[in-house]
Amino acid sequence: MTADLAPAPAGHRRRNARYTPLAVDGPLPADMVRAVPAIRRDPLGYLRGVTDRYGDLVAFPMPRTPVLLVNDPAGAARVLRDNHRAWGKATLQYRALSAVTGAGLLTADGDAWRHRRRLAQPAFRHGALDGVAEQSVAAAEALRATWEAAGPDVPVDADAAALRAMLAVVGRTLFAADLAPEADRVVGAVDAALHAVVRRSASPLALGPLGRLPTPSRRRLRRAVATLDDVAAEVVAHRRATLAAGGSGDGPDGSAGDDVLALLLRAADAGDLTAREVRDELVTLVIAGHETVASSLTWTLHLLAAHPVVQRDLHAELDAVLGGRAPEWADVPALRRTRAVVDEALRLFPPAWVITRRALAADVVAGVEVPAGTLAVLSPWLLHRRPERWPDPERFDPARFLGRTSEGPAATDAGYLPFGAGPRLCIGRDLALVEAVLVVAALLRDREVARPAGAPEPRVDALVTLRPRGGLPLLLRPR
Repeated sequence: MTADLAPAPAGHRRRNARYTPLAVDGPLPADMVRAVPAIRRDPLGYLRGVTDRYGDLVAFPMPRTPVLLVNDPAGAARVLRDNHRAWGKATLQYRALSAVTGAGLLTADGDAWRHRRRLAQPAFRHGALDGVAEQSVAAAEALRATWEAAGPDVPVDADAAALRAMLAVVGRTLFAADLAPEADRVVGAVDAALHAVVRRSASPLALGPLGRLPTPSRRRLRRAVATLDDVAAEVVAHRRATLAAGGSGDGPDGSAGDDVLALLLRAADAGDLTAREVRDELVTLVIAGHETVASSLTWTLHLLAAHPVVQRDLHAELDAVLGGRAPEWADVPALRRTRAVVDEALRLFPPAWVITRRALAADVVAGVEVPAGTLAVLSPWLLHRRPERWPDPERFDPARFLGRTSEGPAATDAGYLPFGAGPRLCIGRDLALVEAVLVVAALLRDREVARPAGAPEPRVDALVTLRPRGGLPLLLRPR
C-alpha cells in the first residue's frame, strides 16, 4: 500500500516484464509456485502480503492471461462503475460458482443479466421492506429461542444459527415459502456446494476435462446440486399451486403474487424465461440471500461480544428507541447506531471478499494500460483497510459511519463496497441491511452477546463468503 500507483518509468526494467504485459511489479512464476500453500491456507494474508510488497497494483504471472490485483478505490470505480460495460464476468470465480447457481443474476452477463435484473427488480422495491422487517424480527425471535433453549451459560454456534434464521427470511420474503423445515437440508447442501466451488476456483484444472472425472469432490458437488434442484422444484410447485388458487396472502408485503418467485413464474409463463432459468434465479437467491446476510450477522455479533463498550452504546440506543419491545420497520431510521455497527462489521468482514472481472476491451485502470482479456481482481477486504481512508483500519469503530445519510456510503464510495458497486450493485442490498439491523436490534433489545470464557479468537475462512472456521460459539444472556 506504500508503492506509487504510476507505471514503471520509461527505461526501467521490471524483473517480471517478460511474464506480463502489465507495466506494474509483481511476483515471478517461481514466487507463485512457492506461495501456493500460503494462498490455499490464508488467501487474505497472501493478498495483504503482496500489496505490502508490491503496492496497490500487482501483476500476477499467469499463463496466457494478464492478471491485475487492484487495491485502489479509483481503479475499483473504473472497473465496477465508470467503465463497467468494458468489464464482464467471464472469470474463473463465476464459472466455478455457475456449477451451482447456473446462469442466475450473480453469474449472468450482458443482455441476459439486464433482462433478468429488470424482471426481478420490482420485488426488491422499498415498498416491500416492511414485509422484510416483519420476517427479520421473526427470525430474531427464533434465534433468541435457540439460545434460550440452550441456557444462558451454554454457547450456541452463531454461524450455524444465523444461516438457518436467514434462510427462513429468504423463503418467506422472496418466495412466499416456509423453508424452515428444509433448513438443515438446504444449509448443508449450500455449504457442501460452496466448499466445492472454492476448490474448483483454486484449481483451473477442475474446470476442464479433468473436472468431469468422478472424484469424491465432484460427487459431493453433484449431490449438493441435486438437493438444491429438488428444493427449488418443490418451492416452485408450491408457489404455482398458491398462485393458481388465487394467492395465499403471504407475499412479502402481505399480498399475494408480488414476491420475486411469482414474478419469475409469470415471466416463464409469458415465454420470457425457461424453467431452467427460473431454477437458476431461485438457487442464486437462496445462496446469495441467506449466506451473505448470515455472514454479516455472525461477524457483527462477534465484534459486539469482543467490544463491550460498543455493545453498551448499542444497548443505550435500543433502550431509547424500543424501550424493551420488539423493533418494527418504522424504527429503522432511528436505529442509527445499530446501522453503523452493521456497516462497520461489513467493512471489516465483507461477505464478498473478492470480486473479479475480465476486460472485454482494452482499458486504462489507475494509470495502467490493460489489454483486452485482462483479469482484474478486487478485494473489498483489502480496500476496506486502506489507512488513508480508514484510520487505524483494524479497529472496530462504528462511529466512522455515524452522521452519514441513511443511504450509507456504499452507493458512491468505491473505497467501501461490501455489496459491490455500479450497475452490478447487489440487488438485495437494501433488504440485507434492513434484515441485519432489525435482527441485531430484536436479538439484543434486552440481551447481551458474550464470548465464552477462554474462547480463542476465531480464524477467518475465506470461502465464497467470510466464515469463522469451525463455527463461532457465543453466549446470549439477559442484561
